[in-house]
Amino acid sequence: MTDHKTVYQQEAVLYQRLIAREDYQGNLLPEIKKITPLNGKDVVDLGSGTGRLAHLLAPHIKSVHAMDLFPHMLGVAARRLRNQQLGNWQVTAGDHRQIPLPSKSADLVVSGWSICYLVVWEGEEWIGEVENALLEMKRVLRSGGTMIIIETLGTGKEHPVEPEGLNPYFIFLESRGFQRSWIRTDYRFDNREEALELVEFFFGEEMVRKIGNENKPVLAECTGLWWLTL
Repeated sequence: MTDHKTVYQQEAVLYQRLIAREDYQGNLLPEIKKITPLNGKDVVDLGSGTGRLAHLLAPHIKSVHAMDLFPHMLGVAARRLRNQQLGNWQVTAGDHRQIPLPSKSADLVVSGWSICYLVVWEGEEWIGEVENALLEMKRVLRSGGTMIIIETLGTGKEHPVEPEGLNPYFIFLESRGFQRSWIRTDYRFDNREEALELVEFFFGEEMVRKIGNENKPVLAECTGLWWLTL
């Protein structure tokens, strides 16, 4: 099984190569805009990794503050944001449960594919840790602000299938008033060799069997969005 913590500590460049292939349909940004308007907003991107959401949102907002536990990932995020030549961003090492920002300093807090690791890594303590994260996210939001949490609903799946062990987490979010939607954010690779390399690197050998023989293979991905407006 792939050790994702090691990936985030040591393999940011390879990880970025993988996520650069996701959502080739361009579904994620329009779905976020359906949840909340972006123009003029100060955004905090928690668990930013290599800056997938920060990079996507930066051209449409006032500012973005990208945070992640792993400085190795943030180095790639900073380089990608710098290449946009916008100047409306910052990167900071930070934890969902202790956000190093003043209260009521953001209009939108996003967390993509990251709070789930509190469930995976914290064992029986996950409910308290997720609750702490949600309280911190609410603290930094201004009145009327929105929280958006994004998680996988199935790699290699054409319709949503909740990953093993995450169903209680999703139920917990909805018990706290979060609404939910889902979209397809499929991966499309330049060639089969790239697909095999990157899919095995992050998802393991079992997922490799889902890669077909097309010149530019596609791997299905379902993505869930949970949101709450204060």
